[in-house]
Amino acid sequence: MTIAFADDNHEHDEMLTIEEAAALLRVPVATMRYWRYTGDGPFSFKVQRHVRYWRTDLILWRGEQGRRPGPDSPQDARPKE
Repeated sequence: MTIAFADDNHEHDEMLTIEEAAALLRVPVATMRYWRYTGDGPFSFKVQRHVRYWRTDLILWRGEQGRRPGPDSPQDARPKE
């Protein structure tokens, strides 16, 4: 029996394994595991003992990475007039 919660935005989303998620992001599986360990990667969850990712979450997370300032970036990157 499947139960859909009112706040579940993934009703029509695809659930991916860590291998599939790594292929989508074009990174090694070991990198996915490291990001999961440090909490720096995309949202993940477990189904019993298996790690899973929502495809939509991976795409959104990947898009955010280009907009996030790096550690060497100045706090205010706007050009001064």
